[in-house]
Amino acid sequence: MTLADKLAHSLGANGWITEGTDHFHKDWLGYHAHPPLGVARPKTTDQVATVVQLARQARIPITPQGGNTSLCAGAVPAKSGEIILSLSRMTAIESIDTVGGSVTVQAGVVLANLHEAVESKGLIFPMHLGAEGSAQIGGLISTNAGGNHVLRYGMMQDLVFGLEVVLPNATVWNGLRHLQKDNAGYQLRKLFCGAEGTLGIITRAALKLYPMPKQRATALVCIRDFQTCVELGAALKRDYHEFISSLEFFSDLGLEFVLRNIHDTKFPCQSRTPAYVLIELSTSSPQVQLHEMLESFLFQMFEKDWIVDGTVAANESQRMAFWRLRDEMPMGQAMEGAQIKHDISVPTARLADFIEQMIPSLEKILVGVRINAFGHLGDGNIHLNLTVPAGQQDFAGQQIKLSEEIYQRAEQEGGSFAAEHGLGRTKIPNANKLRSSVERQLMSSLKLALDPFNLMNPGVIVDDRGHQDLI
Repeated sequence: MTLADKLAHSLGANGWITEGTDHFHKDWLGYHAHPPLGVARPKTTDQVATVVQLARQARIPITPQGGNTSLCAGAVPAKSGEIILSLSRMTAIESIDTVGGSVTVQAGVVLANLHEAVESKGLIFPMHLGAEGSAQIGGLISTNAGGNHVLRYGMMQDLVFGLEVVLPNATVWNGLRHLQKDNAGYQLRKLFCGAEGTLGIITRAALKLYPMPKQRATALVCIRDFQTCVELGAALKRDYHEFISSLEFFSDLGLEFVLRNIHDTKFPCQSRTPAYVLIELSTSSPQVQLHEMLESFLFQMFEKDWIVDGTVAANESQRMAFWRLRDEMPMGQAMEGAQIKHDISVPTARLADFIEQMIPSLEKILVGVRINAFGHLGDGNIHLNLTVPAGQQDFAGQQIKLSEEIYQRAEQEGGSFAAEHGLGRTKIPNANKLRSSVERQLMSSLKLALDPFNLMNPGVIVDDRGHQDLI
């Protein structure tokens, strides 16, 4: 019996797919497409362990996959003939603890579905991002996703109480503890947060929930430059830190892309400026005068001439319209032509200087390149995305040079070339060049210790060469 036959037998009807796999083996950006041996679609942890065991016996690599929304090619095979293990049928929301504030889910639960389930109980899971209609919990944990509420609630690893993981040797680690405090040795759950499926396959998770806000106050303000954005953000954090749920920024170029390309979007202010800040405060207390607080802060900023124009959402419809301008940034830019995405972070105090220094540096490499900076003002995470010059079809062979300029400058500023999207396959050369050999070898050693045959998402985070050097 072949490996494919064994997998088909073990997984049952619809559990093993060998035809029509394009949706699974093509990455989000369309750069990678290697047809697999097949797609395993287990429904239980035991079935996941069976797939891992059979693949291990045959020495066939496995690519774990959630919603396949990775922007770094971390969820598709590097070569043809490998196994994709999709968690898409493991979609149970098993239990919601309204007293302790936690939820147990299988790894294939789509983020938007989790939101709906917990909000019906008066709770929230505070992870929001553009792909939440398709991104799955296992993938979000595996990439240590960030999103729009990191400033208040932290990264994905900060929202994980416990995990269940199928290890590369097919054994199962059950660490599904719903505890804020558990210091019984190494924090194993965090080892798998951001590991991108290279150390094991997350099958279930215990996640942290928060009370649903009873009030939100949202404002969109127009700022004369990025440095003033930074100063405004610092002032807001100093006076109202515990109420800030989001603090986002975007450029006028990005706004223009959205207004031009995304149907039914509208700019709510009279003035256009180089930069914009989206502020959202929230509280679970009905006693706090949240709107008055925000309006008072904005009045002070107008008085200091830090804000040129702005408006506060009067209702939920207006609030969602503000957020749509921010959330549609990637799609609005995608419709302008070929682009290069960059996900970097710098110390927040250096954010404005970084952007202002990068613009002439990048234009020197490629005259007319369109530079769209947007992201998370509260934590210094910048999506510095580039679009080809108007009228051009491509980057004239300058893609690598443009990206290296951005990544090197971010690291020089004490930041990171990979803020919230992970490394995947595409950023490994940058990691090898920009991070110390000690750091890279430590990652390779961890990989080797848990996955000596290099079968779990090989070529992701650490390259195959680095793994082989330690054998």
